[in-house]
Amino acid sequence: MGRLLSPSTTAPEAKPLEDQTVVITGASSGIGLTTARMAADRGARVVLAARSENALREAVADIDAEGGDAEYVVADVGDREDVREIVRVAEETYGGFDTWVNGAGVSIYGELEEVPVEEMRRQFDTNVWGLLYGSLEAADHLRERGGGTIVNVGSIVSERAIVLQGSYSASKHAVKAFTDTLRMELEKDGAPVSVTLVKPSAIDTPFAEHARNHMDSEATLPPPVYAPETVGRTILEAATDPDADAEITVGGGGKNMIVLGRFASRLMDRLMETLFYRLQRQDRPPTDRDALEEPSEDLAQRGGYEGHVVDSSLYTRLRQGRIDSKTVAGVLAATGAYAAYRRLARRA
Repeated sequence: MGRLLSPSTTAPEAKPLEDQTVVITGASSGIGLTTARMAADRGARVVLAARSENALREAVADIDAEGGDAEYVVADVGDREDVREIVRVAEETYGGFDTWVNGAGVSIYGELEEVPVEEMRRQFDTNVWGLLYGSLEAADHLRERGGGTIVNVGSIVSERAIVLQGSYSASKHAVKAFTDTLRMELEKDGAPVSVTLVKPSAIDTPFAEHARNHMDSEATLPPPVYAPETVGRTILEAATDPDADAEITVGGGGKNMIVLGRFASRLMDRLMETLFYRLQRQDRPPTDRDALEEPSEDLAQRGGYEGHVVDSSLYTRLRQGRIDSKTVAGVLAATGAYAAYRRLARRA
């Protein structure tokens, strides 16, 4: 089901991806890089923005070599002037943009009392202020252009906080609140700008490797873990469908965590306090590399996750209407398994 617009709202024009210019922040690795490559493969002109110049230059060269059309901007989204430079380059190179994707983000692992407040501030500069600057600049541009789409990358922890990533969870809660408010205000004003919040589950990107780590072991992601292409497809679906849902969760595993946290919050607390401390640690000492203060310069879509990676999200495809009724039985079976899991968790 698509978004419900107010009577005064002018819906943005449905525009195929091959007719669009798409701006993506955080585009030098992970979800951002994956989405940029997928968009270029489908014919979009792409502006990649991140702090890692070497990685951006290589990414643009790869896209150009495959017949795509891309430009890059070295930018720290925590600096509003850098964000304005992204807009300027998009306007100068392509005459503007149709979709803006706020994908830049970084995490910190560790209990809240162990994490310096200064590091949390730096994290919020990227995750919150960077997304806020990008959204506001994009909204101004798209109003003048006559319409378009803003896609903000939140997280399942926008809904349910996770232990050992408390400040990251707080930043993504802020992302959800800001995105929801921006959407309502634009709709109230009748602006032809679609705003979608995409909430990925755990995704196999360099997320853990790029995070600042205050634990005594290397960080990892709690399963189930999904491929970054699952998020890229969802972002591009929102970019081409002005009636896309206002919020889209990527991954049934993450959706289960949100639902359980909402309807059985104390049980979810206990699972966090027992399972999730262990599920986010590896049996080896931590590395001393991270991307909180300095860019990583790694051009990598995938991370170092050692378990099974799910290549598609049945839940997300069903939610977006991209799956036929023959697979509903599989969804029902998964739901039954989840119910059994809940019963076992109560006994634990």
